[in-house]
Amino acid sequence: MTTLAPTETTAPGDAASIPTYELRGEPKEPDIRASCGFVQRPISVTLDGTSIFTLALTLILLIHFLDSHVAQLLVSLVPLLLAIHNDYQNFINLGPGGTPSTFQGYLRITWLRLWAIRDPYSAPGPDPSRVIAGQGILARQRLPYRAGPRPLVAGIAPQRQVDQHGSMPCYLSLRRAMKRLSAHSPLKFGTERSCLEKHGLALFARHPLQTNCQGEICHVHDSDHSMHMCLHPDDIRELLSKGWGQRHPLARKGWLLQMPVSQDFVMVYAPRDEHELQITYKIVEAAIWYILAERVELAALSK
Repeated sequence: MTTLAPTETTAPGDAASIPTYELRGEPKEPDIRASCGFVQRPISVTLDGTSIFTLALTLILLIHFLDSHVAQLLVSLVPLLLAIHNDYQNFINLGPGGTPSTFQGYLRITWLRLWAIRDPYSAPGPDPSRVIAGQGILARQRLPYRAGPRPLVAGIAPQRQVDQHGSMPCYLSLRRAMKRLSAHSPLKFGTERSCLEKHGLALFARHPLQTNCQGEICHVHDSDHSMHMCLHPDDIRELLSKGWGQRHPLARKGWLLQMPVSQDFVMVYAPRDEHELQITYKIVEAAIWYILAERVELAALSK
């Protein structure tokens, strides 16, 4: 995370010298290249004449030379292996994220998928482990409805929008606002690579009210320009009802397994234009208020 180095404002020997702070180690602007071509393919097998002949001959030989039960087992394994291969390719096609793009990472996601929530559009119940101060702030701001249908979302870690990707100017404005907030209030905020996502820029609180992976408030994805963050339960309900996001698949309380994210962890869809960008600012401001109990205005910092 960004480090703060004290510097003297007057001569070193002056008793009235007051230490100020300058930013060091602020992450450099990366080479941003959008990669939103997430391909999620259903199982599909195309056979030409040679393949059909080979498959038919193989089935005849299996039935002729092997026990019928063994032949049935081998034949039934073929669609299972095809399904696993297709699912693994869809996982890899989502790109880098919180889980390594390896077969071991795929096995972990397959296990976590068994514990995923069934309805990502239903608001969670109260979490006794969280410090809830009053009511949320989004409902009081008259959050409008998001235009059009919800985007198609796939994956767990990473979780990405497959369509309706955000615009590059909106994405850059979000990054700029996060960085300038950190530079404007370095004793309260910092920016660095996401602790949860392991990729993408994240905004951190130095003294968070809620504990969330080293005080991470939110992070924005370089690929589809969507965001992840934690919100007050009231704000989550408002977000879901107005169509601006959905809950993370693992945002639930696990009885037998410790979930990698908290119940209040949500995905916010990528802003497609200036109007949606202004709404996204308000949602991020709600996340800052929830984690830090601090009211800020991001829109003014994005210019």
